[in-house]
Amino acid sequence: MDFNLTKQQEMVIDMVKKFVEKELKPIAIENDESAEFPIESYKKMGQMGLIGLPYAKDYGGQGGDYLSYILAVEEISKVHGAMGISYSVNTSLCSGAIYCYASEEQKKKYLPDIFSGKKLGSFGLTEPDAGSDAGNAKTTAVKEGDYYVLNGSKCFITNAPLADVFVVFAITDKTKGSKGVSAFIVEKTYPGFSIGKLENKCGIRAAQVSELIFENCKVPVENLIGREGDGLKIAFNTLDAGRIGVAAQGLGIAEGAFEIAKNYMKERNQFGKPLYKNQYLSFKMAELDLEIEEAKYILYKAAMDKELGKPYSVSAAKAKLACTDLAMRVTVDAVQMLGGYGYMREYNVERMMRDAKITQIYEGTNEIQKMIIGGSLFR
Repeated sequence: MDFNLTKQQEMVIDMVKKFVEKELKPIAIENDESAEFPIESYKKMGQMGLIGLPYAKDYGGQGGDYLSYILAVEEISKVHGAMGISYSVNTSLCSGAIYCYASEEQKKKYLPDIFSGKKLGSFGLTEPDAGSDAGNAKTTAVKEGDYYVLNGSKCFITNAPLADVFVVFAITDKTKGSKGVSAFIVEKTYPGFSIGKLENKCGIRAAQVSELIFENCKVPVENLIGREGDGLKIAFNTLDAGRIGVAAQGLGIAEGAFEIAKNYMKERNQFGKPLYKNQYLSFKMAELDLEIEEAKYILYKAAMDKELGKPYSVSAAKAKLACTDLAMRVTVDAVQMLGGYGYMREYNVERMMRDAKITQIYEGTNEIQKMIIGGSLFR
């Protein structure tokens, strides 16, 4: 068992670290306060090849491995959690669904522009009455000649206000229940499609999240992904990969907050000595360091399971549960360790704490991850 990263993976880490330090670190607090997404920085990520990192060169990708992409999400999220999730949704969910399930014509039409950063992708599954219970969706798609006519709405959709391409799920056959859900590629310019309420969020404030509204929206029949009824299979398999991306976001947030706390404890003196010489705080940091190391290997194992074509639903659930619960613990502790300074925005850890919370909720709540893991034990 080799725990060493390849030279290519180390190069990815180095490239992303330099990008993050120059492009994202100086604007992270400002983006959080203004709730504005740094779209120009995102486009640069496309130009650098980061968006198409794990995909074939035939479609404009870089032909890299999945762990390299996960390492990129991790590095970005150490500083800018909102960019981490926007990048992950575009790359894992929207691009992943198209790459794995769309036709050759669909891949060639949509993926090159997404990978280059010219277009931003989104993934429309969640509805007001269909969160964890995705099979309870109400959005419908009725075939009329050369089009499917979509009616309904989606909520809490990351990247939606800025996206150009959406993978959307709708019911094509109500009599089949969850087996009647199908997947479509929807462009923002299609008639009858609009963006609804922009959400005012606790954390990841720079990530743009909103409703999708379909009012007799006409989608060409050639934009059906796969066959009618394949929707939930596509959604759930894609979400497995997305959970690895969210796990990387959570791990990155945890590592970023840990480093801030560590540096603070070396610089801050109390009672005539640096804070790290307080045994309680030193022991607490040792415990967190251990937990970060544990979560890292769970995450990398899940990424390699996917890369090697092994079943990875359970390993993805474990990674998502471990890394995002860790993000919450580390950020809360970091705020406490910095005392009053931790509560101030200029020290970043309070933002990281707010960003961490949502990682336990989206792309399958951590309770859902426990159901997946628990279910696998008793098959």
